[in-house]
Amino acid sequence: MATSLLRVPPPQTLLRPLVVPERLLLGPGPSNVPHRIQAAGGRQLLGHMHPEVLQVMDEIKAGIQYAFQTQNQLTLAISGSGHCAMEAALFNLLECGDTILVAINGIWGQRAADIARRLEANVYELLKPPGEYFTPQDIEEGLVQHKPSVLFITHGESSTGVLQPLEGLGELCHRHGCLLLVDAVASLGGAPIFMDQQEIDVLYSGSQKVLNSPPGSAPISFSERAREKVLRRKTKPPSFYLDIGWLGNYWGCDGEPRRYHHTAPINSFFSLREGLAMLAETGLESSWERHQANCASLCQGLLSLGLELFVKEEKVRLPTITTVKVPEGYNWKDITGFLMDNHAMEIAGGLGPTVGKVLRIGLMGCNSTSENVNRVLRALRDALGSCHRSRL
Repeated sequence: MATSLLRVPPPQTLLRPLVVPERLLLGPGPSNVPHRIQAAGGRQLLGHMHPEVLQVMDEIKAGIQYAFQTQNQLTLAISGSGHCAMEAALFNLLECGDTILVAINGIWGQRAADIARRLEANVYELLKPPGEYFTPQDIEEGLVQHKPSVLFITHGESSTGVLQPLEGLGELCHRHGCLLLVDAVASLGGAPIFMDQQEIDVLYSGSQKVLNSPPGSAPISFSERAREKVLRRKTKPPSFYLDIGWLGNYWGCDGEPRRYHHTAPINSFFSLREGLAMLAETGLESSWERHQANCASLCQGLLSLGLELFVKEEKVRLPTITTVKVPEGYNWKDITGFLMDNHAMEIAGGLGPTVGKVLRIGLMGCNSTSENVNRVLRALRDALGSCHRSRL
């Protein structure tokens, strides 16, 4: 055309090659992606209803059932992050006027309560200070007082580094006519969880932590009790995209012919399939043991540096993400920035109630190695000796 109608020129930044630096991701997630999973995600696309893709989805479902230790038929991966799975769980379980009890000892309980309020549920909060956990007595008192239909609790609280004990909570909830909803985004594959044996009704996780896959797909499973509650709804779930009935059909969970629901992130599914395959090859028990051993080694090394662990009780320290108090006189941003600039390594500051109080170090999946424990301890020693320390 002689005269261009364009008024916005091509962005110069997009005319240059993409540059992505190499970094060791030892924050709370995402974690580094192994070459095998990268290669799976880089395969050529197929159609989202092609039989080969449906077969991959079936394999993902089986992998999630293994990782969750469940035989639930309504088991699948949400096309979205762990946040998306949290919304899927709450959107399907709750209707306007339902009562939910949310156990809050970090940011994820806060987020769940926020979402539930947007659904116009009656939200009651069970509170513990960051770094502490809930006892069965705490839970039972809340169940008796508020009589909820759903209890939300976080298994691996990545903002505080707490691993919440789950034994007996499912049976306790069912005795009080309540469903148990558990967030295991930060803990799956790194700490024991047994969905069926622990009588968990809805369990969800994410792809980007121990599974070492890119963020964007989120395993989730509904027990028969939870599925029946969804079927008894008086109203449709407020999100079509996250309607577990439609999703369950697309994932082949209801025995009916599969129908188109949405165009799934096919290559994310390829990656998730390989992440679950690597976990199956390693074995859950071996994975749990490795994460626990490397966490213990890291904690000992941090203490040797004169640092103070944020979670006092060893038995409830999250094996995948360790929280350590920001040492007196230091700015946490100086420490994380020093590691990024001088060691090409990410660790993170606090999140939500722990902002400015802690550093968070993640050892997840392929990143949970003794070599990485030694690397991050050497980097922290270097940072503590090099960063400016306030005299105040």
